[in-house]
Amino acid sequence: MVAAGARTPLALSLSSGQAADGPVGRALLRALGPVSGRPALLMDRAYEGDRTRRLAVELGYEPVVPPKSNRRRPWAYDAQRYRRRNEIERLFGRLKRFCRIATRYDKLDVIFLSGIYLALIYDLLPSM
Repeated sequence: MVAAGARTPLALSLSSGQAADGPVGRALLRALGPVSGRPALLMDRAYEGDRTRRLAVELGYEPVVPPKSNRRRPWAYDAQRYRRRNEIERLFGRLKRFCRIATRYDKLDVIFLSGIYLALIYDLLPSM
């Protein structure tokens, strides 16, 4: 998921698991297209790969992600900005209040995604 804040999801896609998160994340970034103004892109460490960070820079984002501990050449990142990533984690936590989403009860992706969309709508209603 790409989100602009704690209650503003922009794009969502399913992946087959942790090993396939990078390519799906890059596809979501490409779908959003280039941006102006160099906004920060707070990413989970699962997306700290060179290709994902390079794509983020090409699209106009400033990638904010800590390097994994086994990196030979770690980079500097803005730790203060990275702390705001918890807003997105809280969004996922609110979605997981719904048993169908937390347990991945549905077998078909289309049904599972519709449940996620309904949960997102339900989560947004109190803020309107």
